[in-house]
Amino acid sequence: MKNLRKTLLLALLSCSTAPVFAQQASWIWYPGDFDIYMSNVMQNRRTERGSFFPVFWKMDSHYVLVDFHKEFTLSQPEEVKLYVEGTYNVKIDGQAISGFPKSIQIPAGKHKLSLKVYNQAHVPAIYVKGETVVSDESWLTTFEDKEWIDASGKTSDKSGTAFVSAGSWNFNDPARLPSAFKLPTVPQSALKTEKAGSGYVADFGKETFGFIKVHGLKGKGRLSLYYGESKEESLSTAKCETLDDLDIDLSVKRDSIMPLSKAFRYVNFQPGAGVSADSISMLYEYAPVTERGSFKSSDAELNRIYDVAKYTFHLNTREFFIDGIKRDRWVWSGDAYQSYLMNYYSFFDAPTVKRTLLAQRGKDPVTAHINTIMDYSFYWFLGIYDYYKFTGDQKFVQDVYPRMQSLMTYIDGRKNKNGLLEWMPGDWIFIDWADKLSKDGEVSFEQLLYARSLETMALCARLANDADGAARYDQQAKVLKARIFELYWNQTKSALVHSRVDDKQTDNVTRYANMFGIFFDYFTPEQKLAVKKNVLLNNEVAKITTPYMRFYELEALCAMGEQPYVLKEMKSYWGGMLKLGATSFWEEYNPDKKGTEHLAMYGRPFGKSLCHAWGASPVYLLGKYYLGVQPTTPGYETYTVEPDLGGLAWMEGKVPTANGDITVYCSKKEIRVSAATGTGTLKINSKTKPVVKGAEVKEISKGKYEVTIEKGKDYTVKYTR
Repeated sequence: MKNLRKTLLLALLSCSTAPVFAQQASWIWYPGDFDIYMSNVMQNRRTERGSFFPVFWKMDSHYVLVDFHKEFTLSQPEEVKLYVEGTYNVKIDGQAISGFPKSIQIPAGKHKLSLKVYNQAHVPAIYVKGETVVSDESWLTTFEDKEWIDASGKTSDKSGTAFVSAGSWNFNDPARLPSAFKLPTVPQSALKTEKAGSGYVADFGKETFGFIKVHGLKGKGRLSLYYGESKEESLSTAKCETLDDLDIDLSVKRDSIMPLSKAFRYVNFQPGAGVSADSISMLYEYAPVTERGSFKSSDAELNRIYDVAKYTFHLNTREFFIDGIKRDRWVWSGDAYQSYLMNYYSFFDAPTVKRTLLAQRGKDPVTAHINTIMDYSFYWFLGIYDYYKFTGDQKFVQDVYPRMQSLMTYIDGRKNKNGLLEWMPGDWIFIDWADKLSKDGEVSFEQLLYARSLETMALCARLANDADGAARYDQQAKVLKARIFELYWNQTKSALVHSRVDDKQTDNVTRYANMFGIFFDYFTPEQKLAVKKNVLLNNEVAKITTPYMRFYELEALCAMGEQPYVLKEMKSYWGGMLKLGATSFWEEYNPDKKGTEHLAMYGRPFGKSLCHAWGASPVYLLGKYYLGVQPTTPGYETYTVEPDLGGLAWMEGKVPTANGDITVYCSKKEIRVSAATGTGTLKINSKTKPVVKGAEVKEISKGKYEVTIEKGKDYTVKYTR
């Protein structure tokens, strides 16, 4: 855990802390408040044809009055500088210091430093810097809720006030207020222009995101910019999704940057009469993550798919993980859940996972599902489960556990007489964008996610030292899983049916619950084989056309050892988008559509997002099921490497962890592995016993062998396919 915290602290926007780095001061606030505040700022940047387009769910806000304190023992007097965002007072040992001091003197000995900050417009935040007295996540905070809980959630503070550990994004510059935070930008130029109307269309070469900059703007009149992920969209001045209309009155030339960032490849620049400009360029806006994961193989098309998938994912990695860069730009839980998994095999950016989880959850009381969608509440729980599995960060689980409890209490309160969940007023059951997909009655897919979420609650309750809660949630999960198979398993169809209406099974079988049941490991081996045959590989069952659910369908097939089949599907599906000129992957792709039909969605000719986070799933699939790397205990303390070429001649890549990378090379005759963390188990299928120097090869069963991988060592294995 110490190395994990060190790694996260060194990240640009880290939220972690470690005592060994106590001399590093950082801006701090009430935990979760800046996450909520910044997500509000980001999500309310959405526009549609120049109109403000806000979210349609409840938005929480930060606490406007926050108290911060920490006790210090000083060997000598210390001067401490104070930076505060808000109106504040300062106390030493309970004694107020007059005015708004920028610097204070703390005597030697044991003392308690307190700052109380009010800020209605922005998040109350402090930055404290002395030789040893510094602000970090070890400080305690309260919003004066008067609950008898301290940071551990168990013992009351004598004042009767609830104190919890402070939050931070590791903003280390006292001169830069948290409210002024912005992602970095870098200038980029258009690759070419083509005359159109009174202006021209600028082509930036590929899908991108940022602010358009107009150089040498001059004159009096109207300037219009029409943005397009496709050229057709940019030329459609009446139907493009985003635009800028500006009234210009400049007597001398001036450079001007558009106020809001946009997604585009093409920009249609149309100056009105009396307006001129020298050129346009852009400021590319990006999240400063490190590209750690990699994949390369003998298949050039697959390599291109991987590269475009990672670029797609990076574009949608911003202050938080968002759905798509053109249209919504919102923090949707279902989209974000897939982003977490892709992240673990690419950037391993743990702080953005935590920020997104905190922003999605918001504050108590819970009055609706996350994003108003039942399944999206469950994905939130699953995101916490996976976060702990990949990072081993128990502290975050303990911190967020009370918010998990209150959300699950809300969900438990919405069960029907059968102990199941179905639509209630205010709910949205999403599942997938699919024609004729029934949401009526008790849908099996929702019950499966509910069961997995209860299992997650039991795990997190144990980590939070809530033994009673762990037992209760574990029992709930067991009862619900038994009910699922009692009520939804159809012996004749050898599958889970889609739903029950009026207490009876429907005849409909869909892929959703069945494929999740496979990688949740809810089926017996016999049931898995039956589901693979009768559902996943059955063309009579309605096909999935969104990358969103293709993600899970292909994962289920990989979990069943169908890598050769999945490889062909990836090349057909994602390769199909590339053949149509995609430079990032789309929200939806139906190979049966033609021409500009691919650009339409939601009844609008350019409504589809051509850069959607859930389109980047090959990043995850190739790392987990082809390179074959996944943790078996939290934080990669132990892990497995089980390469599967799936028809490739060779492949190589890196899978990042909190404490270093795991590198894998695999061909038809040789496997090479090295790791900077944990203890791994290399699993090999070979016709003859593999040969490896410096390590024992264990035969597990006929044709199956294992080699133990120790940290810091390189292994070369010769085997026979």
